[in-house]
Amino acid sequence: MLPAGKIPPEKLREIVFNRLGARGERVIIGADLGVDAAAIDFGETVLVASTDPITGAGEGIGFYAVHVNANDVATFGARPKWFLASILLPENSDEAILSGIMEELHRSAAKLGVAIVGGHTEVTPGLDRPIVVGTMLGEVQREKLVTSNGSKPGDAIILTKWAGLEGTSIIASERAEELEGAFGRGFVERARKFIEMISVVEDALTANEVGVHAMHDPTEGGIANGLHEMADAAGLGFRVYAERIPIREETLEICRFYGLNPLALISSGALMIAAPRDGVDDILNALGEKGINASVIGEFVEDPGVRVIVENGEERPLERPESDELWKVV
Repeated sequence: MLPAGKIPPEKLREIVFNRLGARGERVIIGADLGVDAAAIDFGETVLVASTDPITGAGEGIGFYAVHVNANDVATFGARPKWFLASILLPENSDEAILSGIMEELHRSAAKLGVAIVGGHTEVTPGLDRPIVVGTMLGEVQREKLVTSNGSKPGDAIILTKWAGLEGTSIIASERAEELEGAFGRGFVERARKFIEMISVVEDALTANEVGVHAMHDPTEGGIANGLHEMADAAGLGFRVYAERIPIREETLEICRFYGLNPLALISSGALMIAAPRDGVDDILNALGEKGINASVIGEFVEDPGVRVIVENGEERPLERPESDELWKVV
């Protein structure tokens, strides 16, 4: 049986990556471990395409669909421009549900300057909640394309914002009554508003202007899985330091309450950047000028067998999460 969440890497290799249709002559970057978008040669520019479903959220599902897919495109250095959405509704849904999702999609896309150019809508038997599957297309000048496998040994790992932002917001929305009883309404409202920080488009485009080797947004499986995915893509290992990983107090409290690991909680809104050591200060300064919090949390190492976290002076393996912590509570 497959666990909830992302399909394990070994199963992707066994079942998925050996069944990818015809070879595309203009494909610069295709499907692979740790790769969240495709890059297709269009001459002077490169088309970047990404697709992701939103399955774990009720409220804000249209907002998440636009921003999560825009984030993937932006990690390649591309500006998101065109969006398609497939909306699947449970039986007995009324028109207000579809209207609400479309309003969220419209407002979110308009804010990013993205046009919604197509999609599909249907009522689907067997669902217990709406699902939105988004596809985002973006464009970047060829010389500014950032590849997912570009991390190099010795690169600093920079993390923008905080770990677990999306997961915190979803849990605060889905378990609001329970959390209000434990922490108060103000706490829950602050946690729910983490959704407002979910976009990394400005983070990524700002860092790419300075110069980076690779970027990745840690979604399912959180920071821990994101580190493994970046390392997978480049064939590297990593060493990170627990005390350097920024986590908001609301995330820590919610994770303690439900017994969750904040490093394995879906973390859209944060951005991982692999950067040459001599460019770190420039990147941090550029992000800081935009009001974007950023921290150096570790480095990539040459040995792919070294994937560790240092905590209280002790080094231990940082395990790849089997599934996202979100699924334990929603």
